[in-house]
Amino acid sequence: MKGLVVKNTGSWYTVRTDDGQLVDCKVKGNFRLKGIRSTNPVAVGDRVVVSSFLEGSREGAFITEIEERRNYIIRKSINLSKQSHILAANVDQALLIITVSRPQTSTTFIDRFLASAEAYRVPVVLVFNKTDLLDGDERRYQQMMVSLYETIGYECRQISASTGDGVEELHPLLEGKITLLSGNSGVGKSTLINRLVPGANLRTAEISDAHNTGMHTTTFSEMIPLSSLSTVEGTSYLIDTPGIKGFGTFDMEPEEVTSYFREIFHFSKDCRFSNCTHTHEPGCAVLKALDDHYIAQSRYQSYLSMLNDKDESKYREAY
Repeated sequence: MKGLVVKNTGSWYTVRTDDGQLVDCKVKGNFRLKGIRSTNPVAVGDRVVVSSFLEGSREGAFITEIEERRNYIIRKSINLSKQSHILAANVDQALLIITVSRPQTSTTFIDRFLASAEAYRVPVVLVFNKTDLLDGDERRYQQMMVSLYETIGYECRQISASTGDGVEELHPLLEGKITLLSGNSGVGKSTLINRLVPGANLRTAEISDAHNTGMHTTTFSEMIPLSSLSTVEGTSYLIDTPGIKGFGTFDMEPEEVTSYFREIFHFSKDCRFSNCTHTHEPGCAVLKALDDHYIAQSRYQSYLSMLNDKDESKYREAY
């Protein structure tokens, strides 16, 4: 029997079988021994093979096989440095929810997410939320960030999930697609889903006044159908994931990192040396572009931080 993993609660997975049943499954005992260096070898969005289960029972089934993935989004596990954590598999795109205040999303976090998405061929739309809360300076800063990322080639949207402003304009982006929703804790993912999916009633929480940081309200990953936005080509889904503080990249070699920063890769073709690291070499076209302000300093700093990711302690920090 085959199906789609629609929920992961840590020890249990809910699979929607091809005949429409929802079955609670566990991973077969020896499944974890197949060399998958991940805290969750099965992820929401996976197509899986499920063992038979007792008739009339939603329990007692096992996931015995994962079908080949077309892509996934992965990051370093917070608790186990040698392992990864797969946020979702087989997605058409990701919406990265960003707030410039309450809480502030760092450009390093954004750039790390974008680089990982580039590595695994997942398109990303940057959604700047909580526009209704911005003062004049914050609004100008947000517009500067929008201009930066649009110049690089990323689509950006500015919304208020709380008031609904701009949310309807997201509908065409979501139609007929499986969309991963990600971002720091407290940026308003649950509020946005409640706005997009009437009746979802996801729990939301206030931002901590003491630290201006978000609190986790989503504790597991779940695929939520967007019935009103489904098309004849397919069902629309949102994959809701727990908020994350840091985004440690996984299994990226230093020489690969250049490829995942679009503008740095563009200028790197003109470097004098083919193995240029863009840190100190003579004739480096990237450093010249940085001096000439064709590459943003924030993006270059994110690039440098990823070059140093072999330091196993770095991923633990909140970027």
